[in-house]
Amino acid sequence: MAKQARAVQTWRSIVDAAASVFDDYGYERAAISEILRRAKVTKGALYFHFASKEAIAQAIMDEQTSTVEFEQEGSPLQSLVDGGQQFAFALRHNAMARAGTRLSIEGVFLGGPHPWGDWIDATARMLELGQERGEVFPQIDPMVSAKIIVASFTGIQLVSEADSGRADLREQVAEMWRHILPSIAHPGVIAHIKPEGRVDLAAQAREKAEREEREARAAAEARGAGSDSSSYAGSGTGGAELRNGGTGRGARADEADDDEEPAGAGVAAGGSV
Repeated sequence: MAKQARAVQTWRSIVDAAASVFDDYGYERAAISEILRRAKVTKGALYFHFASKEAIAQAIMDEQTSTVEFEQEGSPLQSLVDGGQQFAFALRHNAMARAGTRLSIEGVFLGGPHPWGDWIDATARMLELGQERGEVFPQIDPMVSAKIIVASFTGIQLVSEADSGRADLREQVAEMWRHILPSIAHPGVIAHIKPEGRVDLAAQAREKAEREEREARAAAEARGAGSDSSSYAGSGTGGAELRNGGTGRGARADEADDDEEPAGAGVAAGGSV
């Protein structure tokens, strides 16, 4: 089991490092030596898991498609919108999503594989579900509409990257949906769809970071309080011995040593995170 866990960790390290390299340099300019440097693994370890650079690229594109999960409950169209906004957020904050997208686009010109088929199939399934639940017009061809949605998203994120480094991507994707929804969905349904997504993922991420910062600060203060308390207790014992005419060690030395152990335990308890 330990060997298996190490193998999984090595695979993860290689894929994460490769994603950052492909994100920075693209497929053609990405060097195996740079992937090895960032992953901190040997060449033998890399080729144990991957036969080629193309195999690593394929793993990244497979990982990219798993960054979004469409909710099956509730409104299928809202779930489709939310999934798109989730991926838009990932493109700003996740090297895996950016690398997979870049590899997809380069793959068209290099003759390599791309994951758009998976995105199109997943989108078509959600549109079919929308038809079953009365949200999507029955005359709509889910596969045709899915291709238009995926192509539109791909183009919009490229324009957003050029314009603002994707800083405005959430709003641009929302505008895409405002244009597309009237052609595929009943007006009564559109009134309840939030093109920006039901969750402000950026605000959610900020709240999480602030919460983690508060927790880390509280843990640090607890460690400091535990350390100060232990030091004070030790000083009090020494003072009592001096008042009794002792030197602070001597006959009471063993007892003083005993007092030092709870001090260490206090720091450990205070240091929990």
